[in-house]
Amino acid sequence: MTDLVVIGASWGGLDALRAILATMPAGLDAAVVVAQHRSPESHRTAFRDLLGASTRMQVREAADKDALRTGTVYVAPPDYHLLVDPDSVSLSTDEAVHFARPSIDVLFESAAESHRERCAGVVLTGANADGAHGLQRIAELGGGAIVQDPEEAVRDEMPRAALKAVPEARVLPVAAIASLLVELCGLAKVSA
Repeated sequence: MTDLVVIGASWGGLDALRAILATMPAGLDAAVVVAQHRSPESHRTAFRDLLGASTRMQVREAADKDALRTGTVYVAPPDYHLLVDPDSVSLSTDEAVHFARPSIDVLFESAAESHRERCAGVVLTGANADGAHGLQRIAELGGGAIVQDPEEAVRDEMPRAALKAVPEARVLPVAAIASLLVELCGLAKVSA
């Protein structure tokens, strides 16, 4: 069962992320961690607030050593890499990867190593190859690999690079990604 979803997006990603999160249930039995390429000068909470307005899940900007909680979306702050440990997240100011910090590859590789087959990675629209290597690592370690259909992406370079690295990835339109994630993760059991 998948208990961690990592999503990477760049150019055009806000709309794709909002569409996915809009149909995600608050009781998703997984944590969702998002790396979206943004300018280092981005307003710290605006992106979080825009995502939060479109979903029933709790959305937070990740802080160093935040515990991973199901039903929660963790967003990488601008100009920080976001990494996943077995039970928490951590932040790094290491060098940019693919000219980006946060880097999708950094997030995905840490998720692959810490959660292995319990992880699903999603690569959305974007204008470079960030995320392709990380998605490949997720697949190599038994996790799920999902790619937005390049034909509907605002920029198709990231989805196409991901598919070149992971040809067996599930290719879906944004409208179908949330349903697959719910199927992979399930809903948290509520005790009476």
